[in-house]
Amino acid sequence: MNQIRMIGIDHSKATVSYRELFSFTKTGIAAAMENFLKVPGVEGCLLLSTCNRMELWISATDKLEVSLYDMLCQEKGIDSDEYRELFTERCGEEAVIHLFETASGLKSKIIGEDQIITQVKEALSLAREVFSTDKVLEMLFRTAVTARKKVKTNVRLTNADSSAISGPIHALKKQGIDFSKLTCMVIGNGEMGKLAATALRQEGADVTVTVRQYRSGQVLIPEGCSRINYGERLDYLKSCDLVVSATSSPNYTLKLSEVESVPRKDHVIMIDLAVPRDIEDSVGQLEGIELYDIDSFGTEIEHEQLEANIEKSHEILQEFIHEFKVWYECRDLIPVVKEVSAKAAKDVTLRLTKPMRKLDAKDEQKEDLEQAIDTATSKVIGKILFCLRDSLDAETFRDCVDAVSQIYE
Repeated sequence: MNQIRMIGIDHSKATVSYRELFSFTKTGIAAAMENFLKVPGVEGCLLLSTCNRMELWISATDKLEVSLYDMLCQEKGIDSDEYRELFTERCGEEAVIHLFETASGLKSKIIGEDQIITQVKEALSLAREVFSTDKVLEMLFRTAVTARKKVKTNVRLTNADSSAISGPIHALKKQGIDFSKLTCMVIGNGEMGKLAATALRQEGADVTVTVRQYRSGQVLIPEGCSRINYGERLDYLKSCDLVVSATSSPNYTLKLSEVESVPRKDHVIMIDLAVPRDIEDSVGQLEGIELYDIDSFGTEIEHEQLEANIEKSHEILQEFIHEFKVWYECRDLIPVVKEVSAKAAKDVTLRLTKPMRKLDAKDEQKEDLEQAIDTATSKVIGKILFCLRDSLDAETFRDCVDAVSQIYE
């Protein structure tokens, strides 16, 4: 499976200040994938860019000579080798296993968190929009998504329903913060912003969400929250105890010059969940402001069954990894199987020609019956052959398909 290659930077090796150098907006992802497809040897590509990781996935041929790191640096306009050690490259089965574990939340800061699978599906959807996936990446990511669904259904992982805001909430509650007494503003009404606003409301906080003015009549905000236009955020900051910013904007939502000019409460907590960061880092130096970024809060594992649940998750993933591996190794035989199925169906139809003539039915009914027999036979033969593929090793399956195909040569 060496055709499958990836390179990634994530929270395990790089702080947010480095990750944001290689983060992509949705528009940037689309443009980058179109550029990567122009590189000789790239058959398909997909970019996964989240607050905790950025990964470039490539389906390659032997003609690909440039390194994935160099491809990324060229796209981001970075002329430096100093960040190379922050990246991890994987290919073949190692890359496949990594994707399945990542999609299932096993490599997230919060084990089993739900956001990552949504982000994986969105990455696949965007790649489809710009036609950058090929059959290999399409099948790989689809199978990873299906595997995650089975893990979610069968295994209860610690904090499985958590999001990026759960860590900060948990840590602040341990510090004695009573959220029911807080006035909160969430800047951003995207997926992460909505999750943050919902979680804060569940803790009893008074939550107001900012909405871009040009979208103000179109978007929904979490139940129980108030809304203001994005342009009113600085005025509303005057009454806030807690501010969470979680947008996908490449620009700051709160700058030092803006915040220092606004009258504020004596103590304001600010949590920046975005990558690249939403809140200018120097804002944290202002008196009375406690600024955290997405790397500020660790995650606590309290579930006694966590290790056993992770092991069970791996067992489930292995089933799907094997399924993909078999498909990959035998994908060139799929057209052959379809051809054999079609010829077998035609063979059956011809053998039934004489009995069909004896039927007391109209010609149209006979034609419909013939078509039904043809279709059913083709599906049955295909099912039998593909079931053999799942139970035999690749070499034996090839021998079987070759033997069956010779019948109709």
